[in-house]
This record gives sequence, C-alpha cells and structure tokens, in this order.
Amino acid sequence: METFDALMGGFAAALQPQILIYGFIGCLLGTLVGVLPGIGPALTIALLLPLTYKVPAAAMFVMFAGVYYGAMYGGSTTSILINTPGESATVVTALEGYKMARRGRAGPALATAAIGSFVAGTIGTLALTFFAPWIVEAALRFGPAEYFSLMVLSLVAVTAVLGSSVLRGLISLCMGLLFGLVGVDLQSGQPRFTFGTAELLDGIEFTAAAVGLFAVGEALYLAWQGRQSQSEVLKVSGRLWLGKEDWRRSWKPWLRGALFGFPIGAMPAGGAELPTLLSYYTEKKLSRHPEEFGQGAIEGVAGPEAANNASAAGVLMPLLTLGIPTSATAAVILSAFEGYGLQPGPMLFTSESGLVWTLIASLYIGNVILLLLNLPLVGLWVKLLSIPAPLLYAGIVLISTVGVYGASNSVFDVGLLYAFGALGYAMRRFDFPVAPLVVGLILGPMMEQSMRQALTISQGQWSTFVTRPLSGSLLLIAALLLALPPLFAWRRQRAAARQAVQDQPA
Repeated sequence: METFDALMGGFAAALQPQILIYGFIGCLLGTLVGVLPGIGPALTIALLLPLTYKVPAAAMFVMFAGVYYGAMYGGSTTSILINTPGESATVVTALEGYKMARRGRAGPALATAAIGSFVAGTIGTLALTFFAPWIVEAALRFGPAEYFSLMVLSLVAVTAVLGSSVLRGLISLCMGLLFGLVGVDLQSGQPRFTFGTAELLDGIEFTAAAVGLFAVGEALYLAWQGRQSQSEVLKVSGRLWLGKEDWRRSWKPWLRGALFGFPIGAMPAGGAELPTLLSYYTEKKLSRHPEEFGQGAIEGVAGPEAANNASAAGVLMPLLTLGIPTSATAAVILSAFEGYGLQPGPMLFTSESGLVWTLIASLYIGNVILLLLNLPLVGLWVKLLSIPAPLLYAGIVLISTVGVYGASNSVFDVGLLYAFGALGYAMRRFDFPVAPLVVGLILGPMMEQSMRQALTISQGQWSTFVTRPLSGSLLLIAALLLALPPLFAWRRQRAAARQAVQDQPA
C-alpha cells in the first residue's frame, strides 16, 4: 500500500505541466537519436549534462528517462527501413524487420515494434515499481564494508560487461580510479595529483569529463571513420497498422520479450543485447512458421523489440536501488546524480523519495507519449537520415563546448572537455570501453571513503570485508565475474583445437 501511495504521489508530480514538457522533450530527443545511426542515448544524455546546473533534478531525470526509453523506440525505425541499427540493442530487429520492409510490410513491422515496446516497457516499469522497494529494504542493512564490496561489484560488473576485453576494461577502470583521486583528501586535507592547479582542488569536473568522453570523443571517432555509403531507405507503403493475424502472432512474443528483458537488464552483467538475442531464438523455436524466419517473420521483430524496452526498465533497477550502472547510459546518468550531489542507492529512496517516484511515474507517462509519437512521425524520422554526417559531428562538438563553458564560465573546464574528448577518441580507436572510466571516476572516491570507515570500525582488520557474510558474498560474485569469462573462453579454445585435430585427415 505504501508503494501505491508513493507512486500516486509520483504521478501527481510527473503530471505537472513543467515536468510533462521535459518528459515530452526527452521522448522526442530520444526517438531522434535512436533513429540516427551512431548517436545513442549515452552521448545525448552527456550533451545534456550541463543543464543540471540550471534545471531542477526531478525535471532533468524525467527528461533523461525519456531520452533512454525514446532511443530504444527509435532504433527500430532505421533497423526496419534501412537495415542499420540505431542502437546495439536493435541489431536483432534488423534481421527480420528489414526483410518485412522489402516485402512491402514496413507498416506492420513498425507497428509491432512500437506496440511491443509500449507493452514491454509498461511491464518492466511495473516490475521496477513493486520490486525496487524490496531491494531497498534489504540494502538498508548495509554497513561501510558492504557498501565497499557493493561498489567493487559495480566496478567489476561494468568492466566485465562493457567491452570486448576484460583486460581493456580493467585498464579503463584503473584510469577512472586514478582520475577520482585528484583533489583534496577528505581525511588528511592534503591535495593529491593537483600539480599546483587550484581548479583541480575540488577534483575533476564530472560534467566536463563525461561530455568529453561520450560526446566529443564519439563525434571525433565517427568523423575518423568517415562518411559511409548511404543505404537505401525503404518507403512505408501499404497498411500502417496490424491485421488480425499480425496481432495474433505478436502478443505472445511481446510478453515473452518482456520476461526476458527486465530480469536480464536488472542483472549486474545484464544489458539489452543478450535478452534480444534470447527472445529472437526463442520465437524462432516456438513459431508455427519457422520457415519465415530470415524472410521477414513478424515474431522476430515483436519479441526482440519488447525485450530491449523491458531491459531499459531493468537497467534502472540496480542503478536506483544499489547505485550499480550496467550500461554506458546508466553510467552517464550516475554522473548526473553526482552533479546534483545525490548518491543512487537505498538511501535515495529515503532522502529523495519524491524524486525517485516522480521518475518512476514518468516512465509510465513516457511510454504513452512514445506510442503516440512513434508511428505518426515516421516520415519525419526518415527525413532526418539525410542530415550530412559532418554537420552532425560539428554540431555535437559545438553544443558540447557551449554547454560546458555556459555551465561553469571556466576556460579550464573547456580544456578538460577537449582533453577527455581526445582520450575518448583514442579509447574508441583502440577498442577500450569508456563506461568503466566514468564509473571509476564517480565511484572511486565513495569506495575509498567506505573502505576507510570499515577499517576504522574494524580497527584496521582487512578481514572484515570477507568475514562479514554479505560483504564476502558480494566480493565472491565480483571475483566470479572476472574469472568466468576468461575461463569459458579458454575452454572454447580448447574445444575448438580438439575439434580441429579430429577433423584433420589421417
């Protein structure tokens, strides 16, 4: 009952005209960046970070949520019409959606993607609403040792998941932790790694770092890749809605996709790519028309699109309740919380309950807004694909510069922006994940404080981190996340080598 009352209070705040306008803008921007290939929600939210200095927290996070959900919606448009996923989570959608469009069924493909996204997004938000308080209640029992272990798990999870190599992820994480040490030591009052620069006494400015890494770095990387050949944009012809047979073949995949998306998105090693793949292969196995897969099966669009939108609600679960980001977008949102002086986690539901429940209520409203926006504006989204790439990249760099300088009126912060932009470009160029660096920069100082408090309470006994059951369990999970992927890779290599030996002629 308390959850329901809190949610109703959230709706009362989210339905205020000012909050609704920010939510609408977020949904519109999110759909736009989802449509444009290469421009994702992490980059867009990073561009908007300077607004945290001017806009109230509730309105800002409602807009961020709209961007995140909208990007999941919008990515399906390019997957279906030009076979170019706007987001990594919509790669699977392109397998069947583009084939449907080539057969003159782009309308039903876009419709099942939009409705499936609405259904699964609502189911995921319902799960977030009623499961989050349980997790918070358990997490409120954490002490400093448990918080330290939880942050270690968060760092390891984002390192193991975001990137093709655990080693590269760890290098990125260590850079972030090193940058997090810059500034005045809160225990001794001594400056660390400031090199006599007064602007660094308060630490590295999160906004400049995040915008540089995600926005400027991404723009430089996309520009370095060069203009790629334009794909043929298929016209949306024929019926734009679902027929009776399409409804019958879509509603079960929508529900199954939601059941895949939310729990996997909520896991420390979750994300949106895995549930979309699982949904696609499940629908292929269960379909009464398996021969259509690869030729334009509507189930292959309905299930994965539902899964990726449910996973977006799942990603917000560990971020809000435990402070664990499981995607690059969540890492940028985490830096926004830091900008407002807020720490996501169980105490957020106590100290800023109004903000949290306004955000959750806005997810329901955003789902409705996106359903109303998506199909009527398909023609507009397609026209956006004709924007020249150089203008797009130059606009990103210009908006980043103006935003960071306007927020702080500091030339030093602009220098930081370009320094981190160059670093972000180099990391993408050599396949180093950026999110672990941002998470290390944000969580590093908090982890250090928790570690020192735990050691003070235990009188310097390091064993406190493993002898306390919950803390030890979290560290064990972190160790398994680091150890299991290389072990599985080694076993696959061994199996492949044995198979190669057996296949050799005698």
